[in-house]
Amino acid sequence: MRMPNRLAANTSSYMPYRLEEALAGIAAAGYRFVEVAAIRGVIEHVPLDADAKTVGRVQRLLNDHALTPVALSAHSNLTAARGVTDAYRGLDLCERLGIPIMNTAVGGPEDRHPEDEAAFLRNIGGLAEYAAERDVTITLEIHGELTATGRKSRELIEKVNRPNVRINYDTANCEYFGGVRAEDDLPYALPCVALSHLKDKVGGLRVWNFPALGRGHVDFGKLLRMLRRGGYTGPYSVEIEFKGHPWPPLDVVDRAMRASYKYLNRFGLC
Repeated sequence: MRMPNRLAANTSSYMPYRLEEALAGIAAAGYRFVEVAAIRGVIEHVPLDADAKTVGRVQRLLNDHALTPVALSAHSNLTAARGVTDAYRGLDLCERLGIPIMNTAVGGPEDRHPEDEAAFLRNIGGLAEYAAERDVTITLEIHGELTATGRKSRELIEKVNRPNVRINYDTANCEYFGGVRAEDDLPYALPCVALSHLKDKVGGLRVWNFPALGRGHVDFGKLLRMLRRGGYTGPYSVEIEFKGHPWPPLDVVDRAMRASYKYLNRFGLC
């Protein structure tokens, strides 16, 4: 059965490589949608402070590869002033590139303990209003401490109480950060999910091993059925983070992207 959701690939899977290489590999694998990484100091496939010339170049590259951007991965620390400033820049970049979702996390790309919930709640309201003016949804990824699982993420989302602040459900991060399987955890988050990272997993809590989809133990068939029955209509974004650094050669990343796309085809995603 063909599913209506947009299937994207995340350029963060090409962490050390250029945007041109990431988009070429993603398009060649069969994807028509993409999540673009703009994470300061980590993966700057698009700089947060990109000038008009750079934005134009990115748009041309996307057009050349017939890829439509569905999300901007722009993690920054939303409990600190600099991170909040970067989040506003990310929202501006979404508007300039016509991207409807900005994905981030409470503590940014770092794994910070403890995260300052009070500071986050003070900052998120202004960001949500700024995003709403630009028709952008902010998604908080399953990541770190306060959003380590779907259950914890929903509790935080309910405190935020903004219709355009939702959850990015990462199917492997819930196990890496929270020690729970996605198949058990997803129901708590499902009503609040606006983006889903499809990521496989080998090993349990704090084991960094995220292979091509179908090579780990995440039950994607069950998860996709749960999402479909729960009325989820947002995009999916394939993310492969291998075993971290050193990153595999470019041709290995390309093969993992192709294998993941073919694997998801059997569930009706294409």
